[in-house]
Amino acid sequence: MAEEDARRTVTGTERDRDEQGRARNSRPRDGLGRPLPRGSAGVPTTDDTIVRPPRGALVEAQRLLDMGAPFHAHEVLEGAWKAAPAEERELWQGLAQLAVGLTHAARGNRTGAVALLTRGRERIAAGAPEPPYGIDVPALVRWADAAVVGLANGADVVDAPPRLVRDPA
Repeated sequence: MAEEDARRTVTGTERDRDEQGRARNSRPRDGLGRPLPRGSAGVPTTDDTIVRPPRGALVEAQRLLDMGAPFHAHEVLEGAWKAAPAEERELWQGLAQLAVGLTHAARGNRTGAVALLTRGRERIAAGAPEPPYGIDVPALVRWADAAVVGLANGADVVDAPPRLVRDPA
């Protein structure tokens, strides 16, 4: 197979690639991260390759969640996951999965939401007894459990998640 053919999708169109050859999608996106037709007006996206310090990633992800942009919060958390030290990766991956689960719920995809919320919950719950950066793992686990039960019972919406970080006492 020619290299050019390897870059094509099943529809025969060439995929967007970055300088390293990784697949990227430069199409505009809606507020929940769904690709829109080329030339459409989309919302600004969040670059998951930006490396933020952990607290900065949490602040930005919370800001995006507060704005109703869980897909974009996921992008921030995914960037933190990729940059995290090995001992924190499960936690950051779990947080990113919770945000993607919330995205699926907002898109009306109950099955995807339940799967991602469950995986994210398991990852954050498996972490250290004292989570770093003040991440409120117990509250997030309770929220994910309630969201999964609600979705499994036919709920169309999920309550907003709690704050990612506990309020300092």
